[in-house]
Amino acid sequence: MLVSAAKMLKDAKAGKYAVGHFNINNLEWTKAILLTAQELNSPVILGVSEGAGKYMCGFKTVTAMVDAMVDELGITVPVALHLDHGSYEGALKCIEAGFSSVMFDGSHYGIEENIEKTKEIIALAHSKGISVEAEVGAIGGEDGVIGMGECADPKECKMVADLGVTMLAAGIGNIHGKYPANWKGLRFDVLANIQELTGEMPLVLHGGTGIPADMIKEAISLGVSKINVNTECQLAFADATRKYIEAGKDLEGKGFDPRKLLAPGFEAIKATVKEKMELFGSVNKA
Repeated sequence: MLVSAAKMLKDAKAGKYAVGHFNINNLEWTKAILLTAQELNSPVILGVSEGAGKYMCGFKTVTAMVDAMVDELGITVPVALHLDHGSYEGALKCIEAGFSSVMFDGSHYGIEENIEKTKEIIALAHSKGISVEAEVGAIGGEDGVIGMGECADPKECKMVADLGVTMLAAGIGNIHGKYPANWKGLRFDVLANIQELTGEMPLVLHGGTGIPADMIKEAISLGVSKINVNTECQLAFADATRKYIEAGKDLEGKGFDPRKLLAPGFEAIKATVKEKMELFGSVNKA
């Protein structure tokens, strides 16, 4: 059974650890992440971008797949199915499709419009027990999300947090995808100011791929309770699949069978998720 992310993030904030948000792109991704969470007894958030949702034949298809997989695999740890960087329309569709958590990313609007649209999403989602993530400050990266690691205004963060959102994503110099060689790192001074003004609010760190472990740990100490990882799983999957093919394994016997062809990438995702859960401190927190 899918659950809201509210309790798992409240517990993470109090316990000074973070819950991993891992984007899913197909059945292999979903299965690998769920099994790893169960093996490590860790709560987990399955993230779905609007682009990935479309690729997987729509949000209703995704919900049905995840629901069935949780049941068939005997998953007992808390699992939230979460819309990642959702538009207003996308958030409404995911609420209707049975997601247990949604993100409305209004960061590209002026703060007043961001607040108004966020309030509308909160009212509908909370009436159905669905958790809501909001964003202040653009985060650079993928799926049409623009920005180059700008920092959020802590005062605007407090304005949005006061609306009653479950969690808040705030730009602190983080970027989706690979970080450039000249990246200056996370702005912990900004994060500390946001934490001071938002208090109990669980904070979200997007662009978790490639951030050094010491920065991750410091971010968690300053109130980050959810960390998003996508690119690192994609890179691990691609690398393992490439090695399998370049070694000619797909030409041996029935090595071309998708169940064999995709197995190395599947295991690479599991290894990546395990590494992140251990770093985030969520092992045995379910």
